[in-house]
Amino acid sequence: MAGLTLEDLSSSGSHRTGHFRLSSGLHSSDYLQLALHLAAPRRARHAGRLLADTILSMMERPELVIAPAIGGLIIGHETASALDIPFLFAERDPDGVMTLRRGFAVARGQRIVVVEDVITTGGSVREVIDAIERDGGLPVGIRSLVNRSGIANPFAPLPFAALVDVAFPTWQPNECPLCRDGIPIEKPGSRPVT
Repeated sequence: MAGLTLEDLSSSGSHRTGHFRLSSGLHSSDYLQLALHLAAPRRARHAGRLLADTILSMMERPELVIAPAIGGLIIGHETASALDIPFLFAERDPDGVMTLRRGFAVARGQRIVVVEDVITTGGSVREVIDAIERDGGLPVGIRSLVNRSGIANPFAPLPFAALVDVAFPTWQPNECPLCRDGIPIEKPGSRPVT
C-alpha cells in the first residue's frame, strides 16, 4: 500500500456527494465518513503508520497521542500504536466541555500530539488542545487523515500535517445553493450540529 488518496476514501465508501449538514453547522456537497475506511483493520493500521511517519519526520518524538472522540478514536489509537506510545482520548462532559476521559491524565510538560480524522473548522482539535493545556500537558503538533479546512495550517504556530488535502465547498446555511435549489439535506455522523 502506498499513501492515502481521495480515491482510496471514495472506494471504501468514506467519501459521499449530495447535500450535507456537517457537525460544524456548515453545509457541503461532500461528506467524509472515515470510520468506513478505518473499519478495515489493515487500512486503519496503514493510515496510522503513515501519520506516525509524518510525526517522526517533522518533530521530536511525542510521548502521548490524544484524539477527540468519536472521529479520532481509531486513527489516534493506530497512530499511537505505530509510534509505540500511549493513547488517550478526550470527550465532552455533560456541560459540553472537552475533557480527558475520566481516569486519564497527562503529566505536566508531557509532549502530546493530537490526531483527528477530518479537519473542517478545527474546533474539536482546538478544544482538545485547551483540555491538554488545562491539565498541564504540552501540545507539540496535530495530524489528521484529511484536511478540508482550506487552510494549510489551521493550528499555526503548532505544526500540522494531513495525509489528504481536499477543497470541498462549504456554505453557511443561509448561503447554501443546495438549500436554495430545494435539495434535501442529510445530517450524517455522530456529533450533534453546533
